[in-house]
Amino acid sequence: MLPRNALPQVYKALNRQAATALLGPRQVGKTTLALEIAKATKALYLDLQSNSDRARLVDPKLYLRHYEDQLVILDEIHRVPDLFSELRGLIDEGRRRGLRSGRFLLLGSATMDMLKQTGESLAGRIEFVSLNPLSILESDPDALDSLWVRGGFPDSFLANTDHDSLIFRQNFIRTYLERDLAEFVQVRIPAETLERLWTMLAHGQGGLLNLARLASNLAMSAPSVSQYIDILTRLLLIRRLTPYSTNTRKRLVKSPKIYIRDSGLLHALLGIEQFHDLAGHPIIGASWEGFVIENLLSDAYPRTRASFYRTSAGAELDLVVEIPEFQRPIAIEIKRSLTPSLSKGFQNAINDIEPERAFIVYGGEERYPVGESIEVIGLREMAQLLSRPNLLRS
Repeated sequence: MLPRNALPQVYKALNRQAATALLGPRQVGKTTLALEIAKATKALYLDLQSNSDRARLVDPKLYLRHYEDQLVILDEIHRVPDLFSELRGLIDEGRRRGLRSGRFLLLGSATMDMLKQTGESLAGRIEFVSLNPLSILESDPDALDSLWVRGGFPDSFLANTDHDSLIFRQNFIRTYLERDLAEFVQVRIPAETLERLWTMLAHGQGGLLNLARLASNLAMSAPSVSQYIDILTRLLLIRRLTPYSTNTRKRLVKSPKIYIRDSGLLHALLGIEQFHDLAGHPIIGASWEGFVIENLLSDAYPRTRASFYRTSAGAELDLVVEIPEFQRPIAIEIKRSLTPSLSKGFQNAINDIEPERAFIVYGGEERYPVGESIEVIGLREMAQLLSRPNLLRS
């Protein structure tokens, strides 16, 4: 098993709450991580995709009461949505007998049903932990280009060849479109339409969301396109990066920026198989930007908020990070170049928001200053800083 930074977070959550939900897209490694926990704690593992395991829960309270002295792991929890209300009763009964933590670990492949159900029935009884695709801090330092091209889904990253990796990702996309969406979405969506939208978003990686243009190209209404993007977002496949909210009197851009979250899926949608294919592709700059953003946010300090900053006058920051430890944000510009320079738009944005610290994340590893309170820094070291905010004070 690859070491995952979410593992200690899960253990801490289990020690704090009766229920912990581990959320992440399919094939990201949730089951592997859960089985590792089950092995270490002698937990009961139930795969609710299995008919036999679901049959055990015909009377959930009767069955699960026999295992109240150990952790119960419920995989594919969205397949039995009525189970949430039963879990609430079991948790409350256990609390009255002093069983206050470490009762249930719930695994889910999307936020939509999980958040809806738990928000209604397990409020105050559950903690959420995200498991994202592999990040730069979870992989070999020499594997950055491979991680960028193949993305962070373990089977894709660890494939024997670049071609095998691409085939995995193409099959992943096809399976989501043709089968998995039906598990999460009540409205029937043609797979061809959603694939066209997904591909159009890939071509516009990191651009401002333009619903009218997308709707026109797809011969659909703007509200329908917005609904489909919302579905992909809730399936943890798309990131909507919202504009930074500030008291400045500048005229701010109000549309969100859209990213395919996993760089490997982005490249699969665009037919990019190897690094040299990416190096000569027009998407390389936007691909690097999205890759950096996902890696920085994947291991960022809990409750960190992310946005971007752009004004009509041209002031711009790729990423504005708000960390609970700091009163002012961290400003980050992203450059693929090994010799990044300060743009006027970046300087103006720094003057506007007056950040705590400012960084330019680039394709190299050396760290050096380029201006007053502005540093050029590599991706791995920047990810380490955001994961441990005390390092930002030094």
